[in-house]
Amino acid sequence: MTTIVAVRRDGQVAMAGDGQVTLGETIMKHSAVKLRPMYNGRVLAGFAGSVADALALLDRFENHLERAGGQVRKAAVDLAKEWRTDRYLRRLEAQLLLADPQTLLLVSGEGEVIEPDDNVLAVGSGGTYALSAAQALLRFTTMAAPDIAREAMNIAASICVYTNDTITLHCVDGRSAAPEGENSD
Repeated sequence: MTTIVAVRRDGQVAMAGDGQVTLGETIMKHSAVKLRPMYNGRVLAGFAGSVADALALLDRFENHLERAGGQVRKAAVDLAKEWRTDRYLRRLEAQLLLADPQTLLLVSGEGEVIEPDDNVLAVGSGGTYALSAAQALLRFTTMAAPDIAREAMNIAASICVYTNDTITLHCVDGRSAAPEGENSD
């Protein structure tokens, strides 16, 4: 199971994911990485669902992103169309979070491309916990996007048995030219 959260604030986007991999009711791994920087570190992608399916979809998204010149929204719509209409792809089971400092999207195999109203998205088994925590932190604090994403994941890990506190965090700062990335335990 998986928890991924993405937060946008003040020209930054941060995405965080836990490291837990389960098989049934057994924890198989504590430190998996479910996030991928793309397009020279200017776009972030995270996934929940079947790993093999998600990785196949991320590869296709990356191809669409290159063809779209880094336009996340166009690449996401193109992927959703392909995912929904291709006989092979429509059987893939995953959800993708895609982000850059201007765009935050959830893409699914049902053909959904959803942009949130409140600059936060989350997917996975602990997604609702991380989403709730991130929404509250956005509303009631002045914390930066990376701090909100990390704390939302910590809160989700304290509640959801399928989410651990081995967090991977990546951030893209639209205010500067250099992307940021960080892994922590």
